[in-house]
Amino acid sequence: MMHGPIPDRNDQSNVAPGNSPVAAFEYALAFCNRVILILAALALIAACLVLTDSVIGRALFQSPNYWQDEMAVFLLVGATFMTAAYVQGQRGHIGIEAFVGLLPPMVNRIRLWLVDVASLLFCTFFAWKSWTLTNEAWVDGQVTNSMWAPPLAIPYGLMAIGMTLLCVQILLQVIIPLSGATRR
Repeated sequence: MMHGPIPDRNDQSNVAPGNSPVAAFEYALAFCNRVILILAALALIAACLVLTDSVIGRALFQSPNYWQDEMAVFLLVGATFMTAAYVQGQRGHIGIEAFVGLLPPMVNRIRLWLVDVASLLFCTFFAWKSWTLTNEAWVDGQVTNSMWAPPLAIPYGLMAIGMTLLCVQILLQVIIPLSGATRR
């Protein structure tokens, strides 16, 4: 960002200890997100290595690589969806900031809460459909159309887990203002 802190993005700290169940839940989710962030970083490095190997193999040895592209896509899909909850926890998703400076802080908090509720509804639907897609791929034994033919349940499952974690993160952000918890 080229400008200073945005008023609706400064609530990234922990819940006050006065609400221990919410604080424990937030701590557990934050820990889970940090672990996933490290694994996603490793997945991105692995995708880079796989694609580099693919380019070198094709350029130098004219060897066909039928698995590298799909492997890289699986790694990128996993990293993208699995880190969505972390990004949401940091309020790092793209948002329209036009009204932030114009509205009073209380109205901004209400606006942010309403956006979180709407996001939760959409992401819950997306997560549900992702789980049904994963189940169909698993039950039907669906695979990709390549020679490697990995099961489609892998990327669909990563998408479903990531969207579920995102829903949990947004739910936590919806519950915190209602629980009477204050931010430090």
